Amino acid sequence: MAFGLFRRNQEKRPSMRIRLVRALGSIAAVLLLSGIISILEYRRMSDYVSELIASNIESINLSQRLADITREYDQQMLAVVVSNDISIMPEFDLEDFTAQADSLKASVKSPAGMRMVDSVVVSFDAFMKTSMKFDEVFLADSVNTGEWFFGTLQPRYSKFREDINVLNESIHEELQTNSANFDAGFYRSIIPGVVSVGAGLLMIFLLLYFIMVGYVNPIYKISAGIDAYKATGRVFNYAFDGDDQLANINTGVSDLTEENHELKRRIKALREKE
Repeated sequence: MAFGLFRRNQEKRPSMRIRLVRALGSIAAVLLLSGIISILEYRRMSDYVSELIASNIESINLSQRLADITREYDQQMLAVVVSNDISIMPEFDLEDFTAQADSLKASVKSPAGMRMVDSVVVSFDAFMKTSMKFDEVFLADSVNTGEWFFGTLQPRYSKFREDINVLNESIHEELQTNSANFDAGFYRSIIPGVVSVGAGLLMIFLLLYFIMVGYVNPIYKISAGIDAYKATGRVFNYAFDGDDQLANINTGVSDLTEENHELKRRIKALREKE
């Protein structure tokens, strides 16, 4: 009878082992999934923004290179004007400048940046076309070379410098924006990890509460009831809701103590009759 009661309803709910495994597995799954999401998000943002930052840095270097090449050429022409010596007239490496300008175009990603590069190329073209008349102006007796240099050539150079400075400022702003996006992407990528840690801790506390309320406390009460029965013979009457193995154990212990109590009563009655 007791064993029949002990085994009743055993299949109604999952066993304690299965429920504990499910709870711990859920925590592990949440932590693992959020960790994977964090890693993938961080790598995606890192690769994307790193590429943009590298492109910005390359654009800055190329833009500065174009500015340096043109400034050096302009200063060399000024030296010719000051010395009045055409023999020191420099030769401009147009092929190198064109290659640098093409690389700059390729490194700029934004449509606005591309338009600025086009403006730089146009203003440089105007400066170069004007500078090509330098020999003719220098050798012409009717033209003051200094006045032509400062009145005609320098405005073209100033326009080039203005356009390239605007481009540089735009690239620097874009670099700052991309750097800020990188920082924001980093924090955004760790949010799933933070959330998962918080969710994991919450689930752990809930699991501990579930274990304490559903298993540890009843086991202590069952143990206390058994000790009280052994010490004083008090009837084991602890009861709690449930239909799992622990409830079956409690029912079995209760039935066994009742049967033992009844057996002792009968033995005592038989002895009294003797």
